[in-house]
Amino acid sequence: MKEIFIADDFSVDELTEKINNLMSKWSVKLLDINGPSWVIYNQDMEVKFLFFFEVDFNDIETRIKLEDLKLNVIHHIESLKDDTAYRDNLINSVFID
Repeated sequence: MKEIFIADDFSVDELTEKINNLMSKWSVKLLDINGPSWVIYNQDMEVKFLFFFEVDFNDIETRIKLEDLKLNVIHHIESLKDDTAYRDNLINSVFID
């Protein structure tokens, strides 16, 4: 498993490209979006990548960037037309003070 830490100054476009490229390269079964932790599982449900967002969920601009990123990645997943799935729990009261 490879852990990738993302600071709050991330570029939506650059990170979208990075995640989409990883998902296209690997045989991905599931992208589990759970607040600051985005986990990519392979077909055997082994964790291949963990993206951990070290960001302030109370900051509205950061949340907008995260939503944009999430929508970009989900659009890519749906364009793959395979059995890749995603679970979305990006914004939850647990992650917001």
